[in-house]
Formats: sequence, C-alpha cells, structure tokens
Amino acid sequence: MFPGSTKPAIRSVAWFDSMGWIGLLAVCALPAMAFAAPRLRCTIDQGGTTQTVESAPVTDSYRVESTDINGRFRFKAVAVGDEQQVRYVKLYSYYRANGRWMLLHEARYETPAIQTGGSTDALTGRHSLYSPGRERELQYGCTLIEAAP
Repeated sequence: MFPGSTKPAIRSVAWFDSMGWIGLLAVCALPAMAFAAPRLRCTIDQGGTTQTVESAPVTDSYRVESTDINGRFRFKAVAVGDEQQVRYVKLYSYYRANGRWMLLHEARYETPAIQTGGSTDALTGRHSLYSPGRERELQYGCTLIEAAP
C-alpha cells in the first residue's frame, strides 16, 4: 500500500500495465505523426503526357537534377529548406536548341506555405511555356504538400 492509501500498490501497477503502456505508445507516436515533412509536387503536361515530379527539401540546390520531359524540355524543381520548413522554391524549365539545353523560364517563391486544398497548382498557378522556333508547349503547376516521413 501507498502511504495514505487503502488500495494495494499491486492494483496501481495492474492499471499501468493495461492503460499506461497504451498511453505511453500513443505519446511516443505523436512526434512522428505531428511532423509530416514538406514536399514540392509539380505536375507537368507536354505532348499529351503528364509527369509528376516530387522533391524533398534540400540545402544545396546545385545537386538537384532536372527531369527529362519527352526529350523536348527539362524541368527542375528545387525546394530549399529542411524537414520542418521550406525557405524558398525555385523552378527551372529548359528547351533544346542547337543540341544544347537553354533556360526558358525561372520562377522563385519565397517562404511558401503548405497547401491543404488539394489543388495540383495551388502554389504556382498553371503556367504555359512555349519553346522558340518549334512552338512546343509545356504546362506545369506545383503545390507544397505535407508527406508522411
């Protein structure tokens, strides 16, 4: 028995065994569930096909590779920050001219917020880009989402 208690101590331990462990596990699981990591998700349409590019935050934007879009364009989506917050987003689109990749479009979004509406272009809106000479079109839109770690 505990001092000032009429109930045996064994009963308190039995309660902890049945309820305490469940509560302890729930509390330990909260940090993993509460801190979903931000992800930049871009949907790119070109030549009748759709591609989705998803990027985790990075500290060095120069290490991010661009994605080939039907051999006609390249698209690079960079989210700079950490697993808690994205400081800024930079998007680059390139087209092929004379055997080289040329920058067609660059966009920067400062301190973007996580989007909860479900729209695929909530961060950027929908962009339409056209390559010079051949007039090929690329459309894209991006959103910043929370993804489970």
